[in-house]
Parts: sequence; C-alpha cells; structure tokens
Amino acid sequence: MTAKQTIEAGKAILGIEFGSTRIKAVLIDQENKPIAQGSHTWENQLVDGLWTYSTEAIWYGLQDCYAQLRKNVLDQYEVEIETLAAIGISAMMHGYMPFKGNDILVPFRTWRNTNTGKAAAELSQLFNYNIPLRWSISHLYEAILDNEEHVADIEFLTTLAGYIHWQITGQKVLGVGDASGMIPVDPKTKTYDATMVEKFDKLIEPKGFSWKLLDILPKSLNAGENAGFLTPEGALRLDVSGHLKPGIPVCPPEGDAGTGMVATNAVKQRTGNVSAGTSSFSMIVLEKELSKPYEMIDMVTTPDGSLVAMVHCNNCTSDINAWVKIFKEFQEILGVPVDTYQLYTNLFNAALKGDPDCGGIISYNYVSGEPVTGLADGRPLFVRSANDKFSLANFMRAHLYGAIGVLKIGNDVLFNEENVKVDRIMGHGGYFTTPQVGQKMLAAALNSPISVMETAGEGGAWGIALLAAYAVNNDKKLALADYLDQVVFAGNAGVEIKPDPADVAGFNAYIENYKAGLAIEQAAVDNKK
Repeated sequence: MTAKQTIEAGKAILGIEFGSTRIKAVLIDQENKPIAQGSHTWENQLVDGLWTYSTEAIWYGLQDCYAQLRKNVLDQYEVEIETLAAIGISAMMHGYMPFKGNDILVPFRTWRNTNTGKAAAELSQLFNYNIPLRWSISHLYEAILDNEEHVADIEFLTTLAGYIHWQITGQKVLGVGDASGMIPVDPKTKTYDATMVEKFDKLIEPKGFSWKLLDILPKSLNAGENAGFLTPEGALRLDVSGHLKPGIPVCPPEGDAGTGMVATNAVKQRTGNVSAGTSSFSMIVLEKELSKPYEMIDMVTTPDGSLVAMVHCNNCTSDINAWVKIFKEFQEILGVPVDTYQLYTNLFNAALKGDPDCGGIISYNYVSGEPVTGLADGRPLFVRSANDKFSLANFMRAHLYGAIGVLKIGNDVLFNEENVKVDRIMGHGGYFTTPQVGQKMLAAALNSPISVMETAGEGGAWGIALLAAYAVNNDKKLALADYLDQVVFAGNAGVEIKPDPADVAGFNAYIENYKAGLAIEQAAVDNKK
C-alpha cells in the first residue's frame, strides 16, 4: 500500500508523546515507517514554587498537535484521517496527578520538582530500595507528610500518560514501564511490588484514609496487552474536527523512558540506550539485580517487564540552547543571516577541536536541581580559572561534556562498581542531531561504543507507535525484543563510534574537576535567590 492508501484503509498507527518542551505525533505505516507528523511546543510553568503544566495546556497541546498532524496528512496525501489501526500515548514519566472523579485535586506536579526529599529518603529506608524524588509515591507521601488536605479525597493517582489514556479510553491502566515509576514493580509478577505496597499501607494507616494504595493506582499492563479502545468522547477530545471515529485500540500508555528503549531497539538484556534532550537518562537492561540500592540509580522496567537500571538527570541541553541563542543574537547584531541548524552544527563541530579535558574549563548545566549530585536547586554556571585554555572549541566542548557529566557519574557506578556488562548502547535525542559529535562525547564519557540510528530523531512518539503496532500486528506472538529485532529493525544496528582513549582520559580529568567544583554550584544555589 502507498501511504495514502494505508491512511484511507485505516491501517496507519498513531503515536503521541508529551515531552518536556514538545508534544509530538507520528503516524506510521504497516512497515513501521513514519509517514506524517505533527507537533506542539509548550513550556512548564513555575507556580507556587512547583513545576507544572495546567490541564488546559495539556488538552490544548494535544489537540493542536493532532491538528498539525491532520494538516500534514491533508497537505501530503489529500485525505482525512477517519480511523486508525491503533493509537499509543506516552509522556514524561512520574510526577503526581491525583484525582477525585474527573477533577484534578492539585496542579500536575512534574518530574522536575525536587520538594520530595524527606519522603523519598524515608521510603528508600522503609523499602530498602532507592525511591527517587520524582516518583509518584514520593510525591504522594510528601503530600501526606505536609498534611495536604486533598490526600484524603484521592480516588485515582496516575501519570501524565495514564491521565490522557484514561480520558480517551475510560481505562485506568498503565504500561509496566511507566507503572514502575509510581512504586517499584516486581519483575517476576510484572506488577507493583506487593511487599512494598503492604509496607506503605501500614505506614500511613494511622492517617485513617478511606483508601489503600492499590485502590488508587492504575492497573499495570505488559506491552501487547489490551488497554482499551478510543471512546466517542475520547475521539472528540483528540480530534476536535470530528473526523476521527471511536473504537480504535489504544495500547498500554508508557513513559518516555520505555518508548526511548523501544525506539532504539534496547529492550533486550545487555543492551542500553541514552536519551539526551531537555533532560537525559540512560537505561541499561540488566541480567540480574544490583548488589545493593544506589541513590543515583533508579530501578524501573522495560515495557515488557525486564529490570532496568536508570540514571536520570534533570538537566541536559537547555543550557547549551541558551548559549547558542547568545551566538545567534551576536550574528543578528552583525547583520549575518542566521540558519539555526547550521549554527548548532558549526558550534558542535568546533567542540571536536577542543582539548580532551576542555582545557580545565567546567560547565554546570543546572537549570533546575540535580538529585544525582545532591543539588536541590540549580544555577547554570560556566567556571574557569585564569590559567585555563579559554577558546571557543574548549567552551563548546565543556558545555557538551557538562550536558552529560551527571550521566557519567551515575553510570560509573554501574560499570565500575557493579561490573554491569553491555553489548550495545544506542543514543537518541537532540544531543545527537549533529552527526558524530554527541556520539563521540558520550563514547568518551561511558568508555563504550555508542550507536545512533537514522530513526533516532523520531524519538518517543515513534517508540509508542511501535508499541501500538506490537499490540495489534504481532501475528506471530513474538516477545517484544524479538518483534523489534525481526520486524521493525531487521538487522539495522545503526552507525557505531568507539571511544577514543585520549578522549576517555580527557573526560575522566574533566569529571574530577567537575566533582571538585560542585561546591561552587552549591554556593551559587545557597547565595542567590
């Protein structure tokens, strides 16, 4: 079938992902290739000291994103989208969305908030398991510790992906990968860890709430399981033009970490991927559990329930983008025509000419707090001494190193202390847009070969579309890893770059300076309101 025929026949599949700065929709054909897309740009807001997106912004963003997709289809193929083979919804993971009926009780608290330190520490001790600040259970328990009145009224607690899915299907479910960021999942049962649930219920029993934890959590589902169908109301909430028909299967909603694993074919044990954009995280699929909990390593699962060690960093490319904007303004002052893509390309390539250790220069990209390095708040800083080699090449290299510096600190624990073995690490996200540059930097940081596929730029929206395809097109009943290997990627392993020993040594020197200088970052946080 041509793309037009695929759409007309209702065989196309839609994936939508809510990222931190962009909502993206990707339409794929029966061969899993993207044939149309739409997007909507948005920003979180700091309201009463907490990072949030309003429900109005969520629905306007979703509807505008779909409208852009619909326009793209009309422009390319002169056809309306009437029905689809399947839909998938994905979103930034974790956070806190408590509901009574259809009403949200407090504004959505995103993954970016770091106000849950006391709760996360107490739960980590109670469970003997690292519970990150951004997980839903941390937000819930912090609200309990802070005596927030709304907690007694909670009827349903979910993530952003789970919220959208519920509203368009009526089903209170969640893919196991996203569920594992609410409260830990037992990889054997592939649902919430029963022992931890029992401990939590006992912990809060004196509060006398009318609910127990499992009463308010969404049901955890594996990739491929039935997660409901688009309702008439859901169809109108998605497509306000009224062309999209109800009855379309919708796969289990997933978090952006899970869709990143799928989009990079990294759900099999001994594989991994690094997503590097507004935030960054690495996902290494483990052969066995770690020897002990680590505060900087989160244990989540693949969309089919395999155990994953995740190093999540709140900050990545935002500070680079801010500096590139300065260079853009400089060009405009000079009257030089500005091609933003070319500007990024030139500046990223300039970094390749820098010293392997950046000449002593350090960059802290902390737009917000960074739990891995113990910073509750952030101040972007560029640090140099009078004797450092201050050049454009070293300046850019330091920012590229700084964007993945925290990621390196976390992964050094996995590779050096736990001796985790990985056969393949894939990179995806905006950090890798300029060919080879981001790959080379990450290879030096992790001292591991890094591969990037042409499809890496499609990101999580493509990944959730693939999970939707897996739910309806897996005629051979293949396991998810085999489906990706045999059906989607069919031997495409991407382009690999091996680490340069000089770069590895240089990054190691940089990271020692970086760790020593964290006191400067802390002082900046402590002394500036």
